[in-house]
Amino acid sequence: MAHAQGQQHPIGIYLKIWGLLFILSTASYFVDYFHFQGYLRWFLILLFMLLKAGLIVSFFMHMIWERLALIYAILVPTLLLLVLIGIGALEGHYTSFTRGAFFGNAVHAPAQHR
Repeated sequence: MAHAQGQQHPIGIYLKIWGLLFILSTASYFVDYFHFQGYLRWFLILLFMLLKAGLIVSFFMHMIWERLALIYAILVPTLLLLVLIGIGALEGHYTSFTRGAFFGNAVHAPAQHR
């Protein structure tokens, strides 16, 4: 009767994770309900989205018990995407500044000294 069974986790852990996902979803809906605008709105929406995705992947895909898999599957691609987004943002600001400087757009060009 010594069968090798898979690892079983208490039902309480699953209920806590589902409860936390429900709380994060509710907080995400409250961002629209309270009419947050601008960068705060997008930051909160992305934050709640990433937290929910991280919980789902780490717990329900059982990566929470495998540290190296968690690092390689979640953290490394996320960090690489953030670096690429940062490079794109810097390039966008540089392009906007250069266009403003050469085409005479007063909004983006630096203030001229008199």
